[in-house]
Amino acid sequence: MSMVPAEGGPTTGPTVLRMLLGAQLRRLRESSGVTREGAGWEIRSSESKISRMELGRVGFKERDVSDLLTLYGVTEEHERDALLKLARDANSPGWWHRYGDVLPTWFQSYLGLEAAAALIRSYEVQFVPGLLQTREYARAVVLLGHGAAGPGEIDRRVALRMQRQQLLRRDSPPQLWAVVDEAALRRPIGGPMVMRGQLTALIEATKSPHIRLQVIPFAAGGHAAAGGAFTILRFGDQELPDIVYIEQLTSAIYLDKRDDLDYYAVAMERLCVEVEPPERTAEILGRLLDDLYPA
Repeated sequence: MSMVPAEGGPTTGPTVLRMLLGAQLRRLRESSGVTREGAGWEIRSSESKISRMELGRVGFKERDVSDLLTLYGVTEEHERDALLKLARDANSPGWWHRYGDVLPTWFQSYLGLEAAAALIRSYEVQFVPGLLQTREYARAVVLLGHGAAGPGEIDRRVALRMQRQQLLRRDSPPQLWAVVDEAALRRPIGGPMVMRGQLTALIEATKSPHIRLQVIPFAAGGHAAAGGAFTILRFGDQELPDIVYIEQLTSAIYLDKRDDLDYYAVAMERLCVEVEPPERTAEILGRLLDDLYPA
């Protein structure tokens, strides 16, 4: 198995490179019988730092990686060079780095994961999914949370969201499977004209082979995901576990433990079976468009 992902592949973003390197270091540590505490002592740090490194949650210092490789008995020059190069590449900033003035740290992590995902499954109850928002709808959403910001900041926040959507237009886009509550489609964010444009854009999105959209009608009553919005990210590399992302007002939760993943995966599967099938989505959206926002 190659120690480094193929150049230019869909998993070469810095976030996933950190995850891949962390997974390699964990396997090397376990096979050499070294504890996390022992590894932490070797790099003048702590057990918790080793844990964060192995999960890809922090950046890597080349000196630390080199010392750990020595501790784990990795002496072959080619293997060491490959892993040290991976450490250097993993520290490269993502495209979102230039939006750091309007982007909280906890969301930067999500953007890296989203950009590297092969499958993005999301449930939304409040808004249209960010990856499918029109510019006008995105601006209205941004104004809801940042109404006191100046025009320049609003423009940058909207530009960030539009840039984020480019991953759906690249040569090898991820599969997006979104389930949206009817409430999000009826809530008049930005007014009738904005909503008409947004619903029209969603109808167009249903034609894309890599986008699957389902609507939960009010008539469905209660359902498996009634607890709130969440996203499940799956990656193309089998070494990387799925991640559940739950956004809050000022932070986010990332879940990667098997019990948590299974719980949310089952909820998503039940949801997708219980609601209207994707084949009916364009019809449902068209009906909402005619009823709520007629031309």
